[in-house]
Amino acid sequence: MRALGARVLRTFLDLLAATWRLEIVGGEHADRLRTAGGRFIYAVWHRGLLAPVWHHRTQDITLLVSGHRDGRLLADTARRWGYRIVHGSSTRGGAGGLRGLVRTLEHDRSVATTPDGPRGPARRAKPGLLAAARRTGAPILPVAAHARPAFAARSWDGFLVPLPFARVRIVYGPPLRVAADERSLADAQGRLEAALDRLTEVACAV
Repeated sequence: MRALGARVLRTFLDLLAATWRLEIVGGEHADRLRTAGGRFIYAVWHRGLLAPVWHHRTQDITLLVSGHRDGRLLADTARRWGYRIVHGSSTRGGAGGLRGLVRTLEHDRSVATTPDGPRGPARRAKPGLLAAARRTGAPILPVAAHARPAFAARSWDGFLVPLPFARVRIVYGPPLRVAADERSLADAQGRLEAALDRLTEVACAV
């Protein structure tokens, strides 16, 4: 039943996304990292996850997904878009998720995660991806997305689903790095949150 749900959801989202009018801002930051062939971490607030996940399908990215029911459906759908999946989150299976991120980065594969997921608070970064970046030296690529018109779910983050023929803007910022000798992650957390919030403002101007 879950596999059928994932197939239906993927088909629906592919048909929906085919109508979007997509605009990319700051794409050169992502292009440079991909061209260099090294590992890096896509970081996007949970609210704006859908459009970037669809846009980066088939790029051999590993996605960190929580183990609860909605996360499992997302994982099954993302696999059909070519994503590899690591299960875990800051609230359930967090240690396992961190180990999976580190192992993936150590094998020179890029990963994607939502710093405030899966249950918030919204726009507050958890330490997991920052710890993975510090341990591996992988840069963090901040990403934001917004759409008009869009459906906003009645959830902790107001998860956005762009409507048919929506204007969708995905914005990338300069990569951030967490130094190996950075004992406290608080400064890195503040830098990441500020970067994601700035990019969100740009995305919301769509």
